[in-house]
Amino acid sequence: MGEIQKAMIAVLGVFVIGFILVGASKEQSNEEKEAASQIRSLVAMQEMANQKCPKLIQNKTGTQVYFPSKTDTDKATYVTMEWVGEPGSNFKTASCTLHLSLGGVSKLVIDDKVLIDKKI
Repeated sequence: MGEIQKAMIAVLGVFVIGFILVGASKEQSNEEKEAASQIRSLVAMQEMANQKCPKLIQNKTGTQVYFPSKTDTDKATYVTMEWVGEPGSNFKTASCTLHLSLGGVSKLVIDDKVLIDKKI
């Protein structure tokens, strides 16, 4: 391979690397950053609720729960999960609310009996 061909390949390589760096360092708009932050917050809140609520319900009723029958959230500050007891369960209904500002469960209601009620 001649010197001219090597120089052309080197120049072409520099251009390719430049395009890759420009594409990789594209800055996100504020809207994209905000949307990504909201999604991360919602996922963290859901994960925390999925870890804490079933354990609390099992501790209070002796029945292990898996998937909530209903979930309600404002996608920013709280998530409420509700379970309906199956035949053989020690409860009929259970509701667990987790507030992100408290970092934990703020309300637990089993069979219309309020077991936890923390004020925000």
